[in-house]
Amino acid sequence: MKKRVLITGAAGFLGSHLCDRFIKEGYHVIGMDNLITGDLKNIEHLFKLEHFEFYHHDVSTFIHIPGELHYILHFASPASPIDYLKIPIQTLKVGSLGTHNCLGLAKAKNARILVASTSEVYGDPLVHPQNEDYWGNVNPIGPRGVYDEAKRFQEAITMAYHTFHKVDTRVVRIFNTYGPRMRLNDGRALPAFIGQALRGEDLTVFGDGSQTRSFCYVDDLVEGIYRLLMSDYVLPVNVGNPDEISLLDFAKEIIKLTGTTQKIIHKPLPVDDPKQRQPDITRAKKLLGWGPKTTRAEGLKITYEYFKNLSESEWYKQPKEFESRK
Repeated sequence: MKKRVLITGAAGFLGSHLCDRFIKEGYHVIGMDNLITGDLKNIEHLFKLEHFEFYHHDVSTFIHIPGELHYILHFASPASPIDYLKIPIQTLKVGSLGTHNCLGLAKAKNARILVASTSEVYGDPLVHPQNEDYWGNVNPIGPRGVYDEAKRFQEAITMAYHTFHKVDTRVVRIFNTYGPRMRLNDGRALPAFIGQALRGEDLTVFGDGSQTRSFCYVDDLVEGIYRLLMSDYVLPVNVGNPDEISLLDFAKEIIKLTGTTQKIIHKPLPVDDPKQRQPDITRAKKLLGWGPKTTRAEGLKITYEYFKNLSESEWYKQPKEFESRK
């Protein structure tokens, strides 16, 4: 019988690519998503497969999966500012209650669980590049705090379940990732720039554009996550691409890539926007033998082709309006 893996957030950008990878590796994949930010289009190609099933469900309420379960990957969460600023309570709940439910399921099923943490646990870092021993510089009551602190709590309860209940846990700290199936309207720099280029709009850079990001192509990230899950290491591991670039220079790269003639315009820097973001991946290299292989030029070309081939209605599609009272 095939080993069974539950992937929460399965219809999202990263979750859908993880579903593909585990199907390819020969697993029976159970995808779960409440579709508040996910999209069934990302996984519709899997519905015809015998060894894929989907649960439309909110992990913040409870989780029941009949039968054996060998692995859990908890990727359910809004992941972009445009989302978690509109649905702050749900963001906090999926990082706390949702993680608690996933950990309880892992304990009950004796399954190994990997939780998706983020570079946002480092906040606006005072250490550069960021390694896993850095505790971060986070404003818990700022607008980004609902996401940052949800992920920090997620790490804390995961380690508590590991030490107290002996649950087999893994923690991945994901840095900026890009690739096909991102949403053009999710508010992050890369899809925002490409979306503006496709629509013939000027590219918006916040502040003077000197703030930096480090972009990892999704296939490289999925490989790192898979290796971490299969390793015996329980402390957090950074997975990302240390090739750092300023957002101003990145906007210029997008203009060159798309062949557009738009200008770059500047707007005020959002509150608590990190000024630097670059992973130290020494631990991943040493423990997992992992490092990114896709250059930014290669990855951007693939991603741009994906966005360009969407219908024009997708280029102009506005972000979802969420039910935010819960």
